[in-house]
Amino acid sequence: MQTVRQIALEIVAREGGFVNDPDDPGGATNFGVTIHTMRRLGLDVTGDGTVDVADVRALSREQAVEIFLTHYYARPRIGEMPEAVQASLFDMYVNAGGNAVKILQQLLRDMGYEVAVDGAIGPQTLRAARDAAVPRPEALRDAYGVARRNYYFRLADRRPASRKYARTRAGGKGGWIKRAEEFMAPEYHLSEAEFQRRVSAWV
Repeated sequence: MQTVRQIALEIVAREGGFVNDPDDPGGATNFGVTIHTMRRLGLDVTGDGTVDVADVRALSREQAVEIFLTHYYARPRIGEMPEAVQASLFDMYVNAGGNAVKILQQLLRDMGYEVAVDGAIGPQTLRAARDAAVPRPEALRDAYGVARRNYYFRLADRRPASRKYARTRAGGKGGWIKRAEEFMAPEYHLSEAEFQRRVSAWV
């Protein structure tokens, strides 16, 4: 079984290095850590008294891993969730913050559990997730993966500038979709034809 640190290292590798894409609402990002996160944490890497793009660029891989372990895994209580969904939920929390939890909470509500869709992991959400993981935890993992993928599709439906993250220039599956499918069983991956039907309305 992977350790949490190994999962964090994989997330950092998946996120890549420094980017400052004007189409990305997160702004300047390095190893998946956004400038907004660094400002919120007061992470002045360069020591010049301000947190700006230079600090994002100067962030090290190890610093990114520690940020994820502390602020995106431990504090949101992801380690208390069923083991089967931890990696996907952790990865999605890095990518989408509290929306990662809201996606799971809405899924649990759709399954009939009484949980608030508030983006916070509390006793109610923990109890529902643990119950939903019995007897087949992989079913909850796969359902969450599908819900993640649908979330990305809906974002791209609403915001054309984000479609490049869901569909490549060549027309295939983009990083968002591949990322969601990485955490689900292969039988739930969209075929090329299914993917093309889903994005056919996009210009």
